[in-house]
Amino acid sequence: MNLILLLQIVWRSILLGIGQALGITVTSCCSTNYHSLGWYISIMSFFHFSEFVVTSVIRPQNLTPESFLLNHSKAYGIAALVSWVEYWTELWLFPGLKKNYWISGIGLFLCIGGEIVRKTAMLTAFHNFDHLIRTQREEHHQLVTGGIYSLCRHPSYVGWFYWSIGTQIILCNPLCSVAYLIASWKFFNERVFEEEVTLLHFFGKEYVAYQSKVPTGLPFIHGYNIN
Repeated sequence: MNLILLLQIVWRSILLGIGQALGITVTSCCSTNYHSLGWYISIMSFFHFSEFVVTSVIRPQNLTPESFLLNHSKAYGIAALVSWVEYWTELWLFPGLKKNYWISGIGLFLCIGGEIVRKTAMLTAFHNFDHLIRTQREEHHQLVTGGIYSLCRHPSYVGWFYWSIGTQIILCNPLCSVAYLIASWKFFNERVFEEEVTLLHFFGKEYVAYQSKVPTGLPFIHGYNIN
């Protein structure tokens, strides 16, 4: 790994470390009005840092600054920005809306649960996992059907789906909660369809049999049916 890539990894790690410290500080030291904001900052920081850490374990040869998923896409960045605008606008206009701690608690539960499901999926698939949809099958690439993959075909997407929605429920953002639900569903519907086309190409009848027994795990998303 060259020096430039190393520096990019270092500054991203420092940024996420600062974010985690800030989230803990806001939760511990600020008014209870901002506890949900502290949870949100910590959840966001941990998710992106843990993506890099787990990738370093399962696919160290593919490790890059992009493994943090901080610059996942332009749409992802815009969605985050919009959620921050909604939070601060509603905190200013309707401060009582942000004091529904039981709602924030539901969001926190979804985020923690989603994080556990996603990281379990990554570690179970191990070197078979990749952040990008593969277009060519590698020699060591195997179809993983055990562990959490025996419950759903795309557990990493299931975890990310509920995590993303949970971040907005933590903030008590009604508009973005609905928008994230719709946008995440559309994204994963297309993603699962595209990925299953390649998986059917790679594994053929083996994947067809797996499809027939195990659901995607995502609501109303069925993937690509070869029939």
